Amino acid sequence: MEPANHFTVLRRYWRLLAGCTLAALVVGWLLTPAGATVDNAKWECKVAITPVAGAGDTVRADQVLSYAQGADVAAAAAKALGIADTAEVIARRTVTADSPQMLTIATTGPTRQSCSDLATAYSAAIIKGYSDESARSAAETIKKLQAQADAQQQQLNEIQAQFNRSSAADQPKLQPKLTAANTSLTTTLTTISKLANSAQTDAIQQWGSIDARQGDGNLLSSPSRGVRLGLAVALGLALGVVAALMLSRMDTRLRSRNAVEEAFNLPVIGEVPHLSRRQRRVREPLVRARPSDPAAEAYRSLRSTLLLTGPDSLARPAGGDDRDPARTVSRRLAEPAPVVLVASGSSRDGRTITIANLAAALAETGREVLVLDCDFRHPQLHAHLGVGDGPGMAELLSGERLGELDDLVRPTNVAGVSLITGGNTTAYPAALVLRAGEVLRRARRHADVILVDTSPLLHANDAYDLVQHADAVLVTVRSGNVTPEQADRVAELLSRTGVPVAGVALLGTYGPSGRRRRAPAGGIGTSGTSGMNGTSGTSGTAGRSGPPAATPARPSGPAVERGADRPGELGGGRTTPSWARRPPEDDGGGPGEPALLREAEER
Repeated sequence: MEPANHFTVLRRYWRLLAGCTLAALVVGWLLTPAGATVDNAKWECKVAITPVAGAGDTVRADQVLSYAQGADVAAAAAKALGIADTAEVIARRTVTADSPQMLTIATTGPTRQSCSDLATAYSAAIIKGYSDESARSAAETIKKLQAQADAQQQQLNEIQAQFNRSSAADQPKLQPKLTAANTSLTTTLTTISKLANSAQTDAIQQWGSIDARQGDGNLLSSPSRGVRLGLAVALGLALGVVAALMLSRMDTRLRSRNAVEEAFNLPVIGEVPHLSRRQRRVREPLVRARPSDPAAEAYRSLRSTLLLTGPDSLARPAGGDDRDPARTVSRRLAEPAPVVLVASGSSRDGRTITIANLAAALAETGREVLVLDCDFRHPQLHAHLGVGDGPGMAELLSGERLGELDDLVRPTNVAGVSLITGGNTTAYPAALVLRAGEVLRRARRHADVILVDTSPLLHANDAYDLVQHADAVLVTVRSGNVTPEQADRVAELLSRTGVPVAGVALLGTYGPSGRRRRAPAGGIGTSGTSGMNGTSGTSGTAGRSGPPAATPARPSGPAVERGADRPGELGGGRTTPSWARRPPEDDGGGPGEPALLREAEER
């Protein structure tokens, strides 16, 4: 995919990009703490704690670890640092037992000094607190041992007195008891002495100095709300871009000119750019409301191409300068106005807005245009042309409103354009269009060009019944609204009617959407005429007024696209339909030269 196409895809899925970005922004806002916070992970400090010399047997690492992780130590460290929030101190420290004789305290901080101060304060709080706990425990033990020593001393005194009162023959018997009592008392006094000495010194100590190093804090771990929201927006936008490109790959709907021409096997004779919401709200043709708008110029190009490639009756010079009504009536009787049916495969293909703007563009050339709204299921032309609702085609075709056609023709907000509205009736639309032949025959005498709107070809049979009364068909397609299967079905239905198809009007494009395939040297142009290139048309037999053929005639011209293996066939074995060609004219104007150009040169 070309870079320009990537931007087109992103523009098409801008709602998806906005949704992903907004969702990421909301998540980032909810996960980021409020207020001016700082990154406490920029520095890390570690300090080790071990038992003092000679206290290894009495100090247990699990007891020290349990004490170090308690809230009392955190409160003491916070008080030493002047920090009111004890939870902040707990969040910035980690205590682990690296071995039975060593604990490691790891602290974090925004600066090296703050990190080192917290490690020092926490280490001091653990040493002092555990030593105080050890001293209190030793004091309680000494108190118990002192009571035991007093009892042992009393027992020793009693045995000693008994030993002194006994005779020389009995003293050897009492000597073992006296020795045992004396030994027990000595052991207890020794233990009391050791506990008293250990209670006067710390049980644990800091081992070595504090190890300080810069932490691995980065933008991703920063709690700053501004940084996190910026990262959230970037991440959401990236996810949106990936999702848009994936959806574009899976989307098979027709969006480019090349894709439309390939699917319909018809030339794209006009590309109308995408209309903004403000432009779509304009309730009159853009050709009249905003004549210099790019979309208005696109409709004028469509008009010019249709005049050059359509039936010869459409290419006749306008008779707008004929101010004699009698001459106008006689001319229209001799040369009935051509009927152009504007059809589409599905709804929302821009068929109605195309008719309104095409009518305004044709009126600029001096032609009198009559628009017939035969879309009885969803009539909307009266809203685009500034005409109120009222009786129209439905009443006329159902027999509810008979009489002259002039009684139903209503002027519009565009000079030179008149309209017969869809009307209102309870009759079934399919039954109405079966009677449209006589009405269209009479309508040919009331204008220079007749434009007919109808229901979508794939949704109802109305267009298929009306197309047999038309001289040419213009197919409208909105970019991204039709699949290749639907386009192929529309092309198949139109090929069976035998009515010339002028081409396709592609609406809603974002700039040029493709490149026209050119025929090999010496060959003819693509199926249908490209009025933009000035080449001759091949859009079928003009001026057809008889009933449609049951099946299209077999093509007799050469291949119209690259890759054709035999004359009359497209690449891949697809035959050029009869309605995609116009036989060359040989009345002095050159092969296939439009009558409009020849008459312009003669004048």
